[in-house]
Amino acid sequence: MKYDKADVERRMQGAIESLKGDLSGLRTGRANTALLDPVVVEVYGSMMPLNQVATVSAPEPRMLSVQVWDKANVSAVEKGISKANLGLNPMSDGQNVRLPMPDLNEERRKELAKLAGTYAEKAKIAIRNVRRDANEALKEDEKKKEISEDDRKRLEDEVQKMTDKAVADADTAADAKEKEIMTQ
Repeated sequence: MKYDKADVERRMQGAIESLKGDLSGLRTGRANTALLDPVVVEVYGSMMPLNQVATVSAPEPRMLSVQVWDKANVSAVEKGISKANLGLNPMSDGQNVRLPMPDLNEERRKELAKLAGTYAEKAKIAIRNVRRDANEALKEDEKKKEISEDDRKRLEDEVQKMTDKAVADADTAADAKEKEIMTQ
């Protein structure tokens, strides 16, 4: 296993992008189509992501609209949204399912803020695992005499700087989401 700086950066950035995706799914009281990304619907005898059976939009700041493509799937879409446990109450209107965003109470806000912190911690663990892999690769390269001890130490410092930046990015993203949740 050879040390590859670009691969380390890509993997750390992947952890940050994954965190941002997780955070975008947290409900803040404002309608966000990403909220319905985890919803799966049972249609045609199999489980499918909601976005493969309907179009999701946010026509108003506190309303999501799900335009179901096949009228026969409207009740399955409603059931899938209810099962996803997002705290939303689907109301069908023909082939359209409306989802008004309820106000968040203080307790729910705190839960969501705590969840944002949990997501950030998972991302930081992933980032530190990437750092560990990179440092192991550097030690391996040194053992094979492909790099000197000085090079290994210099590159480990470089990996640590990338790690610090990625962890700071994760904290920034989580802090911003927590503020957004608490100030709605």
